[in-house]
Amino acid sequence: MSSSCSHLLAALKECVLYSDCVMKQGHLPSDCLRNHTDELPDACKSLRMATFECKRGMLDMRKRFRGNNIDIPASSPKPREQPSPESG
Repeated sequence: MSSSCSHLLAALKECVLYSDCVMKQGHLPSDCLRNHTDELPDACKSLRMATFECKRGMLDMRKRFRGNNIDIPASSPKPREQPSPESG
């Protein structure tokens, strides 16, 4: 697979591995993606759809020139530490 979709695939794998379908119910990750999609969290469902769109975009001739621009949303930024007011 092209490197343009590898980050989505890695995120999907991690999401499914830590889902309740695998952790609590004991299903295989592939089984969860095929037969138990309704039990997956919304984050996994959206990653699954984004991975599908990315793979489909690799075959679209219009996107070959423009590039496959599907990306996972950035994680929420870490809160910055507030500078303490100096006394004086």
